[in-house]
Amino acid sequence: MKHARVIYEGREHSGTAHEFNGQPDAAVRLEDGRIVPQEQLTWLPPLAPTARPRTILALGLNYADHAKELEFKAPEEPLVFVKGQSALIGHRQHTHRPAGVQFMHYECELAIVVGKTARNVKRDDAYDFIGGYTVANDYAIRDYLENWYRPNLRVKNRDTCTPLGPWFVDAADVPDPMALALRTTVNGQVTQQGNTRDMIFDAPFLIEYFSRFMTLSPGDLILTGTPDGVVDCKPGDVVVTEIERIGALMNTIETIQGKA
Repeated sequence: MKHARVIYEGREHSGTAHEFNGQPDAAVRLEDGRIVPQEQLTWLPPLAPTARPRTILALGLNYADHAKELEFKAPEEPLVFVKGQSALIGHRQHTHRPAGVQFMHYECELAIVVGKTARNVKRDDAYDFIGGYTVANDYAIRDYLENWYRPNLRVKNRDTCTPLGPWFVDAADVPDPMALALRTTVNGQVTQQGNTRDMIFDAPFLIEYFSRFMTLSPGDLILTGTPDGVVDCKPGDVVVTEIERIGALMNTIETIQGKA
């Protein structure tokens, strides 16, 4: 099932995906039974708040074609950085591009949502610890980049720069998360296409790898990287990052004054 968190008529609601005017997933069925079209809702990241700050682990250069695109050697072990929750926003929200920057690009990523406490998990058992999946768009501002292998905070940990959603999709409804098509459009033009089967480090590997040395808790996120095809996004651009079976995440770029 596809789950959502939204604000409607001034109140927060949970709900599930519903068709509208013959279009699948074009509306949300709220917990009280009302069916509301997407554009009438304010969308939140689709994950319920956790009892403690959630850990967000993000992979860099996890697709060989993206590493090649950036003229880097594909990594031999995961290149990981940590993100704060303030970076997360929901579907149909706005991402801020600081005035004066020269290159800011999207990254369409499959986000793994941990379903239960994981420690020293074996690869063969890894899927038992995944609660579901969502779509992430992990923007990067290249102007501030000093090291692709360990991007600094101003590149990858900015308020509003990681849209997430629209749906949290139960793991049981995604029989093979390592065979999902990814696509990004900017203003309706296809700019990126790929498939999760091309990840260097797949979902079971990542659960096993991280749980060897740290405890993963319910609600933690693993952003699994992006394929090649990233382009600069300008103010006013409407960016849609879409993953087969998971959903299509829309957001709009806007300028904020000042360089930070």
